[in-house]
Amino acid sequence: MLDDLVILKAENISRTYPGPVPVHALKPCFLTLTKGTFTAVVGKSGSGKSTLLRILGTLDPSDSGSLFIEGCDVGKMDDAALSRFRRRRIGFIHQDYDLFPEYTAWENAVFPLHLDGRREDPERVAALFEKLGLARCRDKFPHEMSGGEQQRVAIARALVTDPALILADEPTGNLDAENARRVASLLSSLSGDRNAAVVMVTHDASLADAADRVIRITDGVLETEE
Repeated sequence: MLDDLVILKAENISRTYPGPVPVHALKPCFLTLTKGTFTAVVGKSGSGKSTLLRILGTLDPSDSGSLFIEGCDVGKMDDAALSRFRRRRIGFIHQDYDLFPEYTAWENAVFPLHLDGRREDPERVAALFEKLGLARCRDKFPHEMSGGEQQRVAIARALVTDPALILADEPTGNLDAENARRVASLLSSLSGDRNAAVVMVTHDASLADAADRVIRITDGVLETEE
């Protein structure tokens, strides 16, 4: 059944930032994400991409509607429950990597588990590093790695909890064209390998070729292209 495949269902979500001139960053929209799919959200700077991603990632509340992730109405969770749910079921990949400079690649990758009071399975994490081409970077610090390697460590960190939903906010913004394509291709393969829903926000329409579905956002309005 389709419902068994649905990871995220957003119904009539929106976001307006108040002020002398209110900014309608995200106009009411609907979105469904299913297991094993890679969705690219494309749009210019200021179009509402990051606002959408923050709402989907439960970092910001929606002004309207409802957001369900794995059948849970996240709008009804208290702060502690929402934080725990986010930590365990949602993986975030950022443009700036956000790695701890004093931690090795391995320590950065397993940090979400330790934050949740859990210990890593060394064999499982080693297999993840192998999959991402990071085996030789295990004991390196961020300053000893290339930009592409650092971004792959950030991807490992997002995957280490085996989340249902993976959200990547301009993950290729600090990479050269070749590494950007590799990261986009990697995210595409991971959606199937992990049976997760992966969403990549990007201003580079050429990277959307790796996605199963492309959604364009213009002035806060979502439009599915394919």
